[in-house]
Amino acid sequence: MTNKLNVLELFAGVGGFRIGLENADKNLFQTKWSNQFEPARKSQDAFEVYDYHFPDSENIGIDVAKITDEKFGSMDADMIVGGFPCQDYSVARSIKNEMGIKGKKGVLFWEIIRAARNINPKYMIFENVDRLLKSPAKQRGRDFAVMLSALNSLNYSVEWRVINAADYGRAQRRRRVYFFVFRNDLPYAKHLDEKYENTSISNEAKKYDEILFSEGLFAKQFPIKHTLYKERQASYMLPNDIVNTSDEFSGKVYNTGIMRHGRYYTIDSIPRGDEFPTALGEILQPENEVDSKYYITDESKIAKFAYLRGPKRIQRTSAEGHNYTYSEGGMSPYEDLSLPGRTMLTSEGTVNRSTHWLKINGKYRILTPIEAERLQDFPDNWTKYKLVDGKVEEVSDRMRMFFMGNALVTTVIKRIGLGIKSIVNEYD
Repeated sequence: MTNKLNVLELFAGVGGFRIGLENADKNLFQTKWSNQFEPARKSQDAFEVYDYHFPDSENIGIDVAKITDEKFGSMDADMIVGGFPCQDYSVARSIKNEMGIKGKKGVLFWEIIRAARNINPKYMIFENVDRLLKSPAKQRGRDFAVMLSALNSLNYSVEWRVINAADYGRAQRRRRVYFFVFRNDLPYAKHLDEKYENTSISNEAKKYDEILFSEGLFAKQFPIKHTLYKERQASYMLPNDIVNTSDEFSGKVYNTGIMRHGRYYTIDSIPRGDEFPTALGEILQPENEVDSKYYITDESKIAKFAYLRGPKRIQRTSAEGHNYTYSEGGMSPYEDLSLPGRTMLTSEGTVNRSTHWLKINGKYRILTPIEAERLQDFPDNWTKYKLVDGKVEEVSDRMRMFFMGNALVTTVIKRIGLGIKSIVNEYD
């Protein structure tokens, strides 16, 4: 058995991947390197929070594009993890002439590919918004197919699943797509080849059904029903050239799938539904622990929340000068504490429609930073302190909320980690 997996955490934020993996098995998953850099900000608060909690790893607080190939090559990382920004992934040049991309932030995915090419890790785990599977609007699924094609070119297979954390017992209705990436020369991959690829089954889809429904990492850790949503399923052979994938992609991508040796099979799966979500009310702090600053008594702000959450039909004029009606459906006037929370955004805590608006014993308030951390399964007060030039400083409430809006549900990563642990125990 492998004694440990050395981990590189890219786009590390405040350490959600590391928390989840260490909660799965701290001895197996050992994060030795991290990179976190926010190009739009002068202060690097997320990096400083990470550095405060994990001074034992090499934490690199520069633009990932400035990490040299030689530096990546010096890392003996068995696994790369990260949640990268979802932007434009259209390819500008052929893989034969180095991979290029149109759009600034889309470049970040290619930094992952560059790291993988130089490090050659056994496994990778990525997280992104679920709309990635449907982007761009004019060629749905192309961006994701480009990613699959790039990983295939490096001799990796990919299993993916859109997971709503509330479907698996957590306190937030947060849908994200997760990738489990593994190298094709590993014993686990060879096992899949022997068991599922080299079979006499004539229906190609059936070769992958067992992986997606029962034997794959996601199937074991996040069970689904053996029926499909609207019977949706598809398969597609990716072109050998990534540029062709970008230009010519015409397949479909659903919320669950696997890509092996350039062909992917995808289904629209339904969670099994045997895990009850945690209610928002269960993670709230007792009233006597909530500072008065989180209560809203200003009648104009209360009225503003009521307006923002209500239905609207507003006449507007576009930049081109034509008139149109903007419509927005109504929400409940405040959160139902018997349900899991809604998806938390980086604007959490400000006066806007997306903020969790609570009414408790006749009083209105917003979430506290601790409650925001609990929605993402972080330890209480994880984001309270940061390390700046060797000195410990407190983090503002606004930044703490921003961190959590950008973060992931760490328990989802824990379960993925447990799945990788099982694979390592059986095949490595």
